[in-house]
Amino acid sequence: MKNQVATAHYSIITPVVLFLLAIGMPSITMAADDDLSMNKLLQQVKEGRSKDAADNKKREQAFIAERQQQEARIKKAMMDVRSLEAKSELLEQRFNANELLVEEKRQQRNERLGSLKELFGHLTGAAGDMRSRFRNSITTSQFRDRELFLNSLIKKMNSDADLPTLEEIERVWFELHREMTESGRIVKYGTVVGTEKAREVVRIGLFNLVSKGDYLAYDADTRSVSVLPRQPQGLLQSAKKLQASSSGDVIPVGLDPTGAAGGGFLKAIINTPTLEERWQQGRQVGFIITIVGAFAVLVAAWRFLMLSLISMKISSQLKRKEIKTNNPLGRILRVAEDNKASDTESLELKIGEAILKESPKIQSGLSLLKIIAMVAPLLGLLGTVTGMIIVFQAITIYGAGDPKAMAGGISSALVTTVLGLIVAIPTLLMHTLLNSKARKLLHVLEEQSAGIVAERSGR
Repeated sequence: MKNQVATAHYSIITPVVLFLLAIGMPSITMAADDDLSMNKLLQQVKEGRSKDAADNKKREQAFIAERQQQEARIKKAMMDVRSLEAKSELLEQRFNANELLVEEKRQQRNERLGSLKELFGHLTGAAGDMRSRFRNSITTSQFRDRELFLNSLIKKMNSDADLPTLEEIERVWFELHREMTESGRIVKYGTVVGTEKAREVVRIGLFNLVSKGDYLAYDADTRSVSVLPRQPQGLLQSAKKLQASSSGDVIPVGLDPTGAAGGGFLKAIINTPTLEERWQQGRQVGFIITIVGAFAVLVAAWRFLMLSLISMKISSQLKRKEIKTNNPLGRILRVAEDNKASDTESLELKIGEAILKESPKIQSGLSLLKIIAMVAPLLGLLGTVTGMIIVFQAITIYGAGDPKAMAGGISSALVTTVLGLIVAIPTLLMHTLLNSKARKLLHVLEEQSAGIVAERSGR
């Protein structure tokens, strides 16, 4: 059996060897260096397999070591979890014990406080009221630390873990007493005014702050002091004198009676529009009314001067027998002198004609004043109507939620009515005065004419 297997094995190998020899024979015959290359390649293959085996061995050892470290870390983490669980349970027990202790201490504190608890409640309320009052007081610009003290005191008294000291309780009384005292004092001190970090300020009680002749405003929300954008006229000079004065000097100065608000009434006064601003609120119609009024004044002045000059010339003519034609009476007398030969009726007609010629010159411009006195109120009414239309358009767009804005718009619309009446009333008075003066002159002319006709009739 063995011989048969060997024979078969040999029969298989023999052709393969013969084939390999047939293939390799030319290379053997070609060069002797090929054997060296094959051996070298074989050697490199062996070395590579050896190196790969060594690397695989190292990786396997590193994997085993890493696995052992992971198992060690897992064991350590489990031990830490058990330790923390035990610590948590211990802390929970301690927390429960402390909670019971705190409740016991709180009851003990309330029992020992007794009536002091009610006192602290009143003290907390008083401190809160003082904080609100100080926040709106202009003295805060001088004593800025007291509000921080009150905040700290209120926070402490609302806490269960702390109590106010005797010094803090006494300071509450001190701050209240100091506020009462400062309400009647005029003091100078330095503080921040706008962008100026150090500016001398004069505080007049709880009423006003002035500096360098300017009235200042105190903003309770931002605790800041600033110069009023508009200053009250007529009071600035006295405010400047007050700051330059020394103790004991008596300086009359204007102050705001609204008290701790720090200038509310004063702000309302200085925000009131001036006459020029009121006039500008009339816009185009107001300007037209002003021009018409100025024209009426010029016409009235011109006619007053002319009538006064005519009156003087007529008075001069009445005092002399010589006829001067530079006045209406002289011209009428000249007509009578030129028509001596005429009969009475013709002379009367000639004199009447002369009076009619003089009448328009005397009454010139009076009709224009009368028309202006009638038109000016109508122009004012026109401006008011157009202004109300603008107000109602604004209400349509923005709504009527701000009564101050509506009142301001209506006030501006009524300015033209006021301007119209301001022009109409004096113009009407001037027309009445000039018309009376003109009628008096015409009466003199008619009187003298009637005398001339009567004298001629007597002859």
